[in-house]
Amino acid sequence: MGVSIGFISATTEELDRAEKEPSWADEYVYELYGGEDLYAPDRPDGGPDKAWAGLQFLLDETDVHLDFLMDGFPILEDGTLFGWSAEQVESVARQLRATPWEQLAVHYDPELMMEQEVYPNTWKFDPDGELAWLERSYGELVAFFAEAAKGGYGAFMSFSF
Repeated sequence: MGVSIGFISATTEELDRAEKEPSWADEYVYELYGGEDLYAPDRPDGGPDKAWAGLQFLLDETDVHLDFLMDGFPILEDGTLFGWSAEQVESVARQLRATPWEQLAVHYDPELMMEQEVYPNTWKFDPDGELAWLERSYGELVAFFAEAAKGGYGAFMSFSF
């Protein structure tokens, strides 16, 4: 298990309904993610999964205005489900497209990340492997936002712990 973040694209209508009916949204997002196959396989979805805090550490040193824990609007009071408007998704997609991985990677500091207890706090055990993991996760995040923006989608963001 562990603390993870996931995104799945959402229509404006779904986000509007989710804001009005949080219990519906909770069940609906579970259905979208449920089972072995996605309920809506044609929809963009993606991580950053458990790499979110490491990516946040790197993103905080760039011009990208993305804060996984503060952006979007809360849907569930327990802080496990958020909505992101199509405009937010487009804005983040634009910023991520303009920010190559190399711009983030220069800020990778396993010692400082351990000192600051950046989740999952494993940075010093395999620094090169962890950096490669963050790079893959960033690539998936960029791809999700690009695909969702291209489709005119907003997003549901789940935060599980």
